[in-house]
Amino acid sequence: MAGNTSVAAQQQPRRQFSLVRCVATCLLALIVLVGLAVLIAWLVISPKKLVYTLENGSVQNFNLTNNHLNATFYFVLRAFNRNRRISVYYDYIESTVTYEDQTLAFNTVNPFFQPHRNVSRIKPKLVALNLAMSPSTSKDLMIEKASKEIQVDVHFKARIRLKVGTWKSNRRTLRIVCYSVTVHLSWYKHFDRVPCEAEL
Repeated sequence: MAGNTSVAAQQQPRRQFSLVRCVATCLLALIVLVGLAVLIAWLVISPKKLVYTLENGSVQNFNLTNNHLNATFYFVLRAFNRNRRISVYYDYIESTVTYEDQTLAFNTVNPFFQPHRNVSRIKPKLVALNLAMSPSTSKDLMIEKASKEIQVDVHFKARIRLKVGTWKSNRRTLRIVCYSVTVHLSWYKHFDRVPCEAEL
C-alpha cells in the first residue's frame, strides 16, 4: 500500500511538468506564427515613407510698420503616397509659417482622403494680421525685405489614419517641416522647390 502511494506521488510531478512543457510549447508556436504573419503582411504591403515637397510659395500684401506685420502667405505642398496598398486619411491639418522661431501666421486645411499611388496637393493660405514682432526680429525681417525675398520655415501638423483594405489604423500625428523656404516679394521670381522632412 505504501509502495503504491510512493509511485503515485512520483507520477504527479511528472504530469505537471509535462503539462507546463506543453503549454510553453504551444505559446512559443503561437508567438512564432504571429511573428510570421506580421512579417508576411509587412512584406506584402511593403510600406514606404510618404514624401512631401513644397512646390510653390509666395507672399502678398507684405507690410511691416512699427514692428507690426501684415502679410498673406500662399504655399503648395505636394504629398506623394508611393504605397501600392496603403491609403491615407488626413483628418486634421494645421499649417504654420515661422521666422526666426516666431510664428507669423497659422491656419487649418480641409481634411481629405489620399488613395494609394497618388499625388495630392495641399494649398494653405496663411494670414498675418497686425502681428506684433520683437524689435530684433522685425529689424532682421526688414533687412531681408530690402532684398525682395524672405526666408521662412513652413510647418504642417496632421492627424492621419492609414487604410489597408478594410482595416484602418488609429489616428497618428504626422509632422512635416520645410526648412529655409525662400519666398519672393516679386511675383515673377522663380520658386525653388524645397524637400520637406516628415516624422510619423
